[in-house]
Amino acid sequence: MTQIRLSTVDKYHLYEAAVQSPEVHVDWILGAWNDLKRTQAPPILLREDFCGTFAISCEWVKRGKKHQALGLDLDPEPLAWGKKRSVQLLSASERKRLETKLQNVQSVTRPAADIIFAGNFSFYIFHQRPELMKYFRAARASLKPQGLFLLEMAGGPGMIEPVKERKTVKIHGVGSFQYTWHQKSFDPIQRRATYGIHFKDPKGKKIEDAFVYDWRLWTIPEVRDVLVESGFSKVHVYWERTEGETGTGDYVRMTEGDNAYSWIAYIAAEK
Repeated sequence: MTQIRLSTVDKYHLYEAAVQSPEVHVDWILGAWNDLKRTQAPPILLREDFCGTFAISCEWVKRGKKHQALGLDLDPEPLAWGKKRSVQLLSASERKRLETKLQNVQSVTRPAADIIFAGNFSFYIFHQRPELMKYFRAARASLKPQGLFLLEMAGGPGMIEPVKERKTVKIHGVGSFQYTWHQKSFDPIQRRATYGIHFKDPKGKKIEDAFVYDWRLWTIPEVRDVLVESGFSKVHVYWERTEGETGTGDYVRMTEGDNAYSWIAYIAAEK
């Protein structure tokens, strides 16, 4: 694990520690490929959309000597931060197989990718259906003939209530900090919601609204319909398997889901 000096801890360190699980995401990405593309050659090129500090891309290139990753984002700050961090995390060979671009995800990229992944509900920034379709069509055009487009979604009543949820997180070698997820507002007519992330760092300094989100909470049927209209041949929903009322963290293909208070699900669209 990379050692972090206390003086260098900033909102991106705190975000990655509190929110991101790149190992878990890459496990799921590979699992979805194996589930749907067993007869195909293993995936090589992953495009990570809305990549931020591109932690998933870093994890991807570490998983195989042939793995390549392309990260797209429109914010230069997290991209610059991720490049500094990648020097610590990756070998010279791994860094050569990872590229980031300050580029709109609604544009077509080459070479064509095996997999395009949009995590952390990031495509919710598109509020209008034509915007969403433009993104989906560009993603499809950026995939190889047997490619997969993977989207992470969240929803349920628990995503729309005004609430502040706090937890304490520990960074190895640094100490503990407080993470707050703040659900600020929800408009049911437009299904538009605003959220914020606040931190209290290991020194006790508060960082209010370190990250702010203005999202449309798309539903699974809406997204599935737009994917089909965008030309994808098959669309699958991966829903969390439960034991009693407890989630297992295991996502499997389902056609019906339980009426969960809040949920995370994944959409897999085959080109």
